[in-house]
Amino acid sequence: MSEPKKRVKSKEPGVKRPEVGSLKSEDAAPEPSINELQSEPEKELTTNHSLPTTEMEVHHHPEVEKKGFKEYILEGLMIFLAVTMGFFAEGLRETINEHNRAKEFAVTLYADLKADTADLKSYIKYVDRGAKSVDTLMQLLSANDPQHISSGKLYWFGLWGGAYRMFTPHDATLLEMKNSGSLRYFSNHTINREVAQYDQLCQSMKMYETNEQGIYIEVRKLRAQLFSFKYNEMANNITRIKDKKLYQAAVDSLIRINPPLLSYDRVLFNQYIEMVRSRFLGRKVIMADTVLVHANLLINTLKNEYNLEGE
Repeated sequence: MSEPKKRVKSKEPGVKRPEVGSLKSEDAAPEPSINELQSEPEKELTTNHSLPTTEMEVHHHPEVEKKGFKEYILEGLMIFLAVTMGFFAEGLRETINEHNRAKEFAVTLYADLKADTADLKSYIKYVDRGAKSVDTLMQLLSANDPQHISSGKLYWFGLWGGAYRMFTPHDATLLEMKNSGSLRYFSNHTINREVAQYDQLCQSMKMYETNEQGIYIEVRKLRAQLFSFKYNEMANNITRIKDKKLYQAAVDSLIRINPPLLSYDRVLFNQYIEMVRSRFLGRKVIMADTVLVHANLLINTLKNEYNLEGE
């Protein structure tokens, strides 16, 4: 059998069929491979910077300048000086405040002491007159029977056996300073010592007068048995006269009157004199005079320390 003939298609006019293998490599675009197609999106992402790069930004700390040993010493010294100056400033402020407070206390204490000295002078004058009058009464009774003594003299000199006067110091400032511990504001140790001595003397004097109260009551009881209240009051009024001439004239008048006594009993007079002697009026004068000396000493010290001349 003969092989069937292959039908050959007729070529269309004007159309030129390309022949296989007739294209040159540089004229045809090469088809991408599968691997290239798969990696294409990755390239696009890389190109668009939508994914972070493999390189990370590193933050660098600034370099700290190293200090030398001398610089550390200098800084420490500056801090020390600043703290020290702060302490000095605070100490200076407290010193100024304490000095001002000390001046305030000095002014009021000075005024209190001035008042004390005035009271002490009056106290000493009164009690000393009483002590001298009692001495005169004892001399009269030692030498004579009461009936042989002018009753006027017995009234006048016997009156002073019941003399009574208490010294009360103006110690408001001193008490405040003692209770609050403010005595330390006086930087002058002489002032502190003198204040302590003056306070001790005042306390001793106050204690002595308190202990004497019992004896004083007994003296007044015995005096009431010897002397009439009417003439005792007359003698008392004389003691209040300030003028010396009028005072002496009133005393002489009372003695001349010779007012009658309630009793001339020697035993009662003896008891009265013994009780009066137990009051030790002369000792009270000495104590008061000692307090006065220390008060004036403290006044002068305060005056010189805080310039209180015009106070």
